[in-house]
Amino acid sequence: MEILQTILQQKEVQYEIIHHDKPIRIAQEGADYFGIELGQTAPTLVLKSDKGYFAVIVSGDRGRVNFEDIVGLIGCSQLKMASPKEVQQITGYAVGSVALVLSLPCIVDRGLFRYPFIYGGTGEPASTLKMAPNDLEKVNQVVAFLEMTS
Repeated sequence: MEILQTILQQKEVQYEIIHHDKPIRIAQEGADYFGIELGQTAPTLVLKSDKGYFAVIVSGDRGRVNFEDIVGLIGCSQLKMASPKEVQQITGYAVGSVALVLSLPCIVDRGLFRYPFIYGGTGEPASTLKMAPNDLEKVNQVVAFLEMTS
């Protein structure tokens, strides 16, 4: 978590790391725990393509991610979820705790920008990162945006 905090401080991002008693594994748990809208939760998914690995930071109320949309955004021919083992190897984090700040190319859900703050992973299951969605571009290599679903 020190690396995460160092990056956030170097990029001069306002943030809060909130510690909690039990791990939060799914978006609905986070929304209930923090008393926020489901859309403010920001799970990070790791996808494997023929062009390498990508992180997708989605709004918790998006539902299923349409891989065809992402294939079109990044111009790859094959795309699937990375296995839990691959996620651990690539990010250093377990599935369910992947941090909002990563060294992978990122695709960000525009649905997150409806909110002043979003809540996502820190790499540790018993803490959550609260930050402004606009700061995702400051701390990540954002390569594309997922449009909001209708």
